[in-house]
Amino acid sequence: MTGPEATGMPLPAQRGARLLRKRSINLSGHRTSVALEPEFWHALHLIAQKRDLTLAGLVGRIDAGRPPDRPLASALRVEALREWMPALPEIAGTDREDQLG
Repeated sequence: MTGPEATGMPLPAQRGARLLRKRSINLSGHRTSVALEPEFWHALHLIAQKRDLTLAGLVGRIDAGRPPDRPLASALRVEALREWMPALPEIAGTDREDQLG
């Protein structure tokens, strides 16, 4: 056997999955799971504290305000970025890849 599996190293997809932390949150009366990097969870905890909310309360507000085509995990990451980078432009209704350097 050759390759990463022969050395006991995880495959790329497995390595990425290890970086995510999954949490279950009750939103609008139903349970949902969200997987984010620990750094984003930490940032969201700080934002919730700053806004005098629980983490579930913050996630609920972000969930209620996100566009229907944006996944919840993505909306949470964007909210964290906007908190720490307030000058981050809104890129609504455009091809987002065109906006990247």
